[in-house]
Amino acid sequence: MTTRTSVIPRRSVLSWAASSMALSACGFKLRGQQDFAFTSLYSGFAASSALGDEFRRTLESSGNVKVIVDNKELNKAQVVLDVMTDQREKTVVGVSANGTVREFQLRLRFKFRLRTVGGKDLIAETEILQQRDINFSESAVLSKEAEEGLLYRDMQSDIVQQTLRRLGAVRSL
Repeated sequence: MTTRTSVIPRRSVLSWAASSMALSACGFKLRGQQDFAFTSLYSGFAASSALGDEFRRTLESSGNVKVIVDNKELNKAQVVLDVMTDQREKTVVGVSANGTVREFQLRLRFKFRLRTVGGKDLIAETEILQQRDINFSESAVLSKEAEEGLLYRDMQSDIVQQTLRRLGAVRSL
Protein backbone atom coordinates (compact mmCIF):
# COMPACT_ATOMS: atom_id res chain seq x y z
CA MET A 1 0.00 0.00 0.00
CA THR A 2 1.36 3.34 -0.96
CA THR A 3 0.54 6.55 0.77
CA ARG A 4 0.05 9.62 -1.22
CA THR A 5 0.87 12.98 0.22
CA SER A 6 -0.47 16.08 -1.31
CA VAL A 7 1.94 18.84 -2.00
CA ILE A 8 0.61 22.35 -2.28
CA PRO A 9 2.48 24.33 -4.87
CA ARG A 10 4.55 27.14 -3.45
CA ARG A 11 2.90 29.71 -5.73
CA SER A 12 -0.59 29.02 -4.30
CA VAL A 13 0.70 29.28 -0.72
CA LEU A 14 2.25 32.65 -1.51
CA SER A 15 -0.87 33.93 -3.24
CA TRP A 16 -3.05 32.79 -0.33
CA ALA A 17 -0.76 34.53 2.17
CA ALA A 18 -0.69 37.72 0.11
CA SER A 19 -4.48 37.83 -0.24
CA SER A 20 -5.09 37.22 3.46
CA MET A 21 -2.65 40.00 4.36
CA ALA A 22 -4.38 42.35 1.94
CA LEU A 23 -7.78 41.64 3.48
CA SER A 24 -6.54 42.17 7.01
CA ALA A 25 -4.89 45.45 6.02
CA CYS A 26 -8.01 47.00 4.47
CA GLY A 27 -9.35 48.12 7.87
CA PHE A 28 -12.54 46.09 7.78
CA LYS A 29 -14.00 45.65 11.24
CA LEU A 30 -17.43 44.49 12.35
CA ARG A 31 -19.54 47.12 14.06
CA GLY A 32 -19.40 46.60 17.78
CA GLN A 33 -21.44 48.11 20.56
CA GLN A 34 -21.51 51.91 20.57
CA ASP A 35 -19.75 53.80 23.34
CA PHE A 36 -21.48 57.05 24.18
CA ALA A 37 -20.02 60.07 25.97
CA PHE A 38 -23.22 60.31 28.06
CA THR A 39 -25.13 57.95 30.32
CA SER A 40 -28.58 59.58 30.22
CA LEU A 41 -30.51 61.14 27.34
CA TYR A 42 -33.83 62.95 27.23
CA SER A 43 -35.77 61.84 24.18
CA GLY A 44 -37.89 64.55 22.56
CA PHE A 45 -39.98 62.20 20.41
CA ALA A 46 -43.76 62.37 20.45
CA ALA A 47 -45.39 59.65 22.54
CA SER A 48 -47.01 58.12 19.44
CA SER A 49 -43.84 58.07 17.31
CA ALA A 50 -42.91 54.62 15.96
CA LEU A 51 -39.43 55.98 15.18
CA GLY A 52 -39.14 57.17 18.78
CA ASP A 53 -40.15 53.77 20.14
CA GLU A 54 -37.52 51.99 18.07
CA PHE A 55 -34.90 54.60 18.97
CA ARG A 56 -35.57 54.20 22.71
CA ARG A 57 -35.54 50.38 22.51
CA THR A 58 -32.31 50.30 20.52
CA LEU A 59 -30.52 52.85 22.71
CA GLU A 60 -31.59 51.19 25.97
CA SER A 61 -30.54 47.78 24.67
CA SER A 62 -26.98 49.08 24.42
CA GLY A 63 -27.03 48.82 28.21
CA ASN A 64 -25.10 51.94 29.09
CA VAL A 65 -27.58 54.77 28.39
CA LYS A 66 -30.77 55.55 30.28
CA VAL A 67 -33.47 57.14 28.10
CA ILE A 68 -35.69 59.66 29.87
CA VAL A 69 -39.05 60.44 28.28
CA ASP A 70 -40.82 62.32 31.07
CA ASN A 71 -40.52 66.08 30.63
CA LYS A 72 -40.49 66.53 34.43
CA GLU A 73 -37.23 64.58 34.68
CA LEU A 74 -35.43 66.61 31.99
CA ASN A 75 -32.88 67.94 34.51
CA LYS A 76 -31.73 64.35 35.24
CA ALA A 77 -30.48 63.92 31.65
CA GLN A 78 -26.95 64.73 30.55
CA VAL A 79 -28.00 65.41 26.95
CA VAL A 80 -31.24 66.33 25.19
CA LEU A 81 -32.28 65.02 21.78
CA ASP A 82 -34.50 67.72 20.30
CA VAL A 83 -36.71 66.31 17.55
CA MET A 84 -37.69 68.98 15.03
CA THR A 85 -39.26 66.73 12.39
CA ASP A 86 -40.42 63.11 12.43
CA GLN A 87 -42.57 62.82 9.34
CA ARG A 88 -43.80 60.22 6.88
CA GLU A 89 -44.63 61.30 3.33
CA LYS A 90 -46.22 59.52 0.39
CA THR A 91 -46.24 61.18 -3.03
CA VAL A 92 -47.35 60.05 -6.46
CA VAL A 93 -44.45 59.77 -8.92
CA GLY A 94 -46.03 57.85 -11.78
CA VAL A 95 -49.44 57.61 -13.41
CA SER A 96 -50.73 55.54 -16.30
CA ALA A 97 -52.16 56.95 -19.56
CA ASN A 98 -55.68 56.86 -18.11
CA GLY A 99 -54.65 58.70 -14.93
CA THR A 100 -54.44 55.85 -12.42
CA VAL A 101 -51.56 55.81 -9.97
CA ARG A 102 -48.77 53.39 -10.90
CA GLU A 103 -45.96 54.36 -8.51
CA PHE A 104 -45.52 56.11 -5.17
CA GLN A 105 -42.46 57.44 -3.41
CA LEU A 106 -42.34 56.89 0.36
CA ARG A 107 -40.22 59.24 2.45
CA LEU A 108 -39.27 59.29 6.08
CA ARG A 109 -37.82 62.61 7.20
CA PHE A 110 -36.10 63.01 10.58
CA LYS A 111 -34.53 66.27 11.77
CA PHE A 112 -32.89 66.53 15.19
CA ARG A 113 -30.18 68.18 17.23
CA LEU A 114 -28.30 67.08 20.33
CA ARG A 115 -27.45 69.48 23.13
CA THR A 116 -26.54 69.46 26.78
CA VAL A 117 -29.17 70.43 29.35
CA GLY A 118 -27.29 73.74 29.67
CA GLY A 119 -27.82 74.48 25.98
CA LYS A 120 -24.41 73.67 24.47
CA ASP A 121 -24.86 72.21 20.96
CA LEU A 122 -23.18 68.82 20.55
CA ILE A 123 -24.71 67.99 17.16
CA ALA A 124 -26.06 70.86 15.10
CA GLU A 125 -29.46 70.56 13.45
CA THR A 126 -29.23 67.49 11.20
CA GLU A 127 -31.72 66.01 8.77
CA ILE A 128 -31.80 62.37 7.71
CA LEU A 129 -34.02 61.49 4.77
CA GLN A 130 -34.86 58.01 3.56
CA GLN A 131 -36.94 57.31 0.47
CA ARG A 132 -38.19 54.25 -1.35
CA ASP A 133 -40.23 53.78 -4.52
CA ILE A 134 -43.15 51.37 -4.57
CA ASN A 135 -45.26 50.19 -7.49
CA PHE A 136 -49.02 50.28 -7.06
CA SER A 137 -51.62 47.89 -8.38
CA GLU A 138 -55.34 48.19 -7.72
CA SER A 139 -55.67 44.43 -7.89
CA ALA A 140 -53.22 43.93 -4.99
CA VAL A 141 -54.11 46.74 -2.58
CA LEU A 142 -53.73 44.71 0.63
CA SER A 143 -50.34 43.30 -0.29
CA LYS A 144 -49.13 46.75 -1.36
CA GLU A 145 -50.23 48.19 2.01
CA ALA A 146 -48.24 45.47 3.76
CA GLU A 147 -45.23 46.19 1.54
CA GLU A 148 -45.54 49.89 2.33
CA GLY A 149 -45.48 49.11 6.05
CA LEU A 150 -42.36 46.97 5.63
CA LEU A 151 -40.62 49.71 3.65
CA TYR A 152 -41.41 52.31 6.32
CA ARG A 153 -40.06 49.97 9.05
CA ASP A 154 -36.88 49.40 7.02
CA MET A 155 -36.36 53.15 6.57
CA GLN A 156 -37.10 53.70 10.26
CA SER A 157 -34.47 51.14 11.32
CA ASP A 158 -31.93 52.72 8.99
CA ILE A 159 -32.59 56.19 10.43
CA VAL A 160 -32.24 54.86 13.99
CA GLN A 161 -28.88 53.27 13.15
CA GLN A 162 -27.62 56.43 11.43
CA THR A 163 -28.72 58.55 14.41
CA LEU A 164 -27.00 56.24 16.89
CA ARG A 165 -23.76 56.41 14.87
CA ARG A 166 -23.94 60.20 15.00
CA LEU A 167 -24.58 60.13 18.74
CA GLY A 168 -21.66 57.74 19.18
CA ALA A 169 -19.38 60.20 17.39
CA VAL A 170 -19.83 62.74 20.20
CA ARG A 171 -16.72 62.36 22.32
CA SER A 172 -17.11 65.02 25.03
CA LEU A 173 -19.86 67.00 26.68
